[in-house]
Amino acid sequence: MKTWKSLATASIAVAVVGSLAMSGCKRLTGGGGTPSSEDDKTLYTLGMLLGRNLGTFNLTADELEMVKSGLTDMVLKREHKVDLDKYGPKVDALARKRGQERVEIEKAHAKTYLDQAGREAGAVVTPSGMVFRTVTPGTGATPAPTDRVSVQYEGRLTDGTVFDSTKKRGGVPATFPLNGVIKCWTEGVGRMKVGEKAVLTCPSAIAYGDSGRPPTIPGGATLIFDVELVSIAPPNQVPPQMGMSMPGNGPGGGPNKPGMPMQLHMGGPGGPQRLTLPPPSQKPAASPK
Repeated sequence: MKTWKSLATASIAVAVVGSLAMSGCKRLTGGGGTPSSEDDKTLYTLGMLLGRNLGTFNLTADELEMVKSGLTDMVLKREHKVDLDKYGPKVDALARKRGQERVEIEKAHAKTYLDQAGREAGAVVTPSGMVFRTVTPGTGATPAPTDRVSVQYEGRLTDGTVFDSTKKRGGVPATFPLNGVIKCWTEGVGRMKVGEKAVLTCPSAIAYGDSGRPPTIPGGATLIFDVELVSIAPPNQVPPQMGMSMPGNGPGGGPNKPGMPMQLHMGGPGGPQRLTLPPPSQKPAASPK
């Protein structure tokens, strides 16, 4: 989870670029402006990135207005209405609280989704809770847990949001060790035959757990993968470099391992996008009591 200082750094980035926009570009009004120039589109994207990083807070419209108020005061170098050093640490506590609330909401929604998926024709519910459904049968071999497999896939949230896809990265199959990915993949792809297409519906317990993979995979999220098992790599074959990596294999996390399905916080196709402008050395003083 990002700390309040890292969130503040992202806000400073928006503030600095926003100041440039106000002095030399057409300003976009909140929620109603349509980006037209390349600068407008870039600045709008910057706002999207900041909004994505704030997803953990599940802000209401009124709360978002309060965030905008703080951002505006920072951009326009106005007097701060609160003490940043005092209230900054409280941002972490709020993020944890809101994050846990969202986990419970996700799990409640996921139960309904999993029950419906399990009732579909041809669906098999395994002891782990995964729902496996063959779409197109395969005729080839079935991989062992220690095999390296190549797959085409698309990953979605239960609301239909696509968070990763080999098609978005040029249609090149992803190659990885079957025992080095989330448990749902190890189990689900391990049931498939080469040439088979299947849908894996993965409860959070065998996906990314309560921590999720912010900012796009929320904690407690059930994930749906459309998977095609393209091939099983021969033993001792040196795998191609896919340009893909993700930390850890599931809720426990861990070091980066090459060749595994991407994660959202890696920034999607094209790699991570980071806001790294340093915070200012001075800030306006808080209003006297």
